[in-house]
Amino acid sequence: MSVIKNKTYNIYMMPGMAANSLIFERIKFPENYIINYLEWLMPIGDEELSDYVERLSKSINGDNIVLIGVSFGGIIVQEIAKIIKVHKIVIISSVKKSNELPFLMHLGKNINAHRFFPVNWLESFESLAVFVFGPSIKKKIDLYRKYLSIRDKNYLRWSIKNITEWKNFEFPKNLIHVHGTHDLVFPSIYIKNAIFIPRATHAMILSHSQWFNDNLKNLIEKD
Repeated sequence: MSVIKNKTYNIYMMPGMAANSLIFERIKFPENYIINYLEWLMPIGDEELSDYVERLSKSINGDNIVLIGVSFGGIIVQEIAKIIKVHKIVIISSVKKSNELPFLMHLGKNINAHRFFPVNWLESFESLAVFVFGPSIKKKIDLYRKYLSIRDKNYLRWSIKNITEWKNFEFPKNLIHVHGTHDLVFPSIYIKNAIFIPRATHAMILSHSQWFNDNLKNLIEKD
């Protein structure tokens, strides 16, 4: 009797703003999953988001591509999926439409706040960690130190600009949104059509890794 092998999936994982791929270190996948970690490229000046994701997409290939993005990385993978064919998009602690951004971010867009944002403030690791993961991580600040390694001022300002100015009004059927009810960066009150994890914060990729290990496979393979 011949053995039917499991379908191979090419997984590409994009971390959140200022973070590196170590944030995925607790996530486990089956043997038939080929895991690839995307890392942030430095933006070229005031590079358009479409040009940026075009550059980033050149490292993505294969069949049955699954893009997984956290926070700003969730926005990035959605933009990549507009230019390449993918099997699934999984966004975590992120937004899938412009109207899911909180009010203050909309306000920041209207006044071009990124131009005046004091990125020098983010040179403090604690300030950066709270900005990226939310205030709930203050008690575990040292545990998060290794995950945040991108400190370039132009990159930070570019990221803030492209989060607050992101324009997206619909999302594809193959997108899965997982969100924490206690996310203070992208509050769940603004989020619709997501899988909500009770008491999970913006750092749920780390704090709730077991949930992802128990459920990601079924979410990815479900038609």
